Amino acid sequence: MRRIACHEHGQLDRLTLETDAPVPEPGANEVAIDVAAAGLNYADTLMVAGSYQATPELPFAPGLEVAGTVRALGQGVTGLAVGQRVLAILDSGGFTEVAIAQATDVFPIPDTMDMATAAGFPIAYGTAHGALVWRAQLKRGETLLVHGAAGGAGLAAVEVGKALGAQVIATAGGPEKTAIAAEHGADATIDYRSQDIRATVKELTDGQGADVVFDPVGGEVFEASMRCIAWCGRIVVIGFASGTVPQPKANHLLVKNVSVMGFYWGSYRTRAPELMRRQFEDLFAWAGSGSLHPLISRSYPLAEAGQALSDLKARKATGKLVLQVGES
Repeated sequence: MRRIACHEHGQLDRLTLETDAPVPEPGANEVAIDVAAAGLNYADTLMVAGSYQATPELPFAPGLEVAGTVRALGQGVTGLAVGQRVLAILDSGGFTEVAIAQATDVFPIPDTMDMATAAGFPIAYGTAHGALVWRAQLKRGETLLVHGAAGGAGLAAVEVGKALGAQVIATAGGPEKTAIAAEHGADATIDYRSQDIRATVKELTDGQGADVVFDPVGGEVFEASMRCIAWCGRIVVIGFASGTVPQPKANHLLVKNVSVMGFYWGSYRTRAPELMRRQFEDLFAWAGSGSLHPLISRSYPLAEAGQALSDLKARKATGKLVLQVGES
């Protein structure tokens, strides 16, 4: 089979396309999937660089989410059938024609969802939903500030926030990206290249500030959030796309009773799998009702995985990028 292989940690252009990799067989409680499409994530770039918190041994295929059809079932797997359309979350190994997933990480996808959309769906929407519902406990009528709102997780957070009844302020870099956030439901947008985040949020909220902040960016954006967070506000730290890990000052947290909380959605796969399964039931229902409109801005062939990840790392993408691996 074909797969993308990382043989040494470092640059994305060193990834190679192997054409004669052995086809894996599922073990106990595992599922083999004929991959139609694979989603790309910022974590993939960190994994290739060797700086991710859970980097597999070399050589490995990147790829944390896929969609396709069940090829084979390992011993002990129930509730799934060969030929069934599914999506799956992986530790790695998605950029390949046949992927192996734990059965608990495999979810049947609705008939109305195409493979490319399904491949880019789980991590972005799972992260957005979990951060806002499980951690921040966003309430109807509250103001939600979403940073990186044209990216995969940010755009999902805009839509999930609206589905939960919040007023959503979205920040992004440039008019094209703020327009995409507005098209997906943001009530107001801020172009951080030309507008001051703190001043604009204060103006939009009559001086009260945002109740909840969804932050996959960090750096100066996090500092701006600290200066426009409401009393008893909650900031959910998703990641550090800016490259700078912020250091919140405890005295600022104290004065406004502010909570800063981290959120790593992937940890729920092993610690709370049933919670994640119920989450996907809700998200698929929202997608079916038209509350969610996943954006796949570009598909790349498998051989161009390195270029696709480079485009993602350079923040050239809007919504999600996917690799087209097999037939949909």
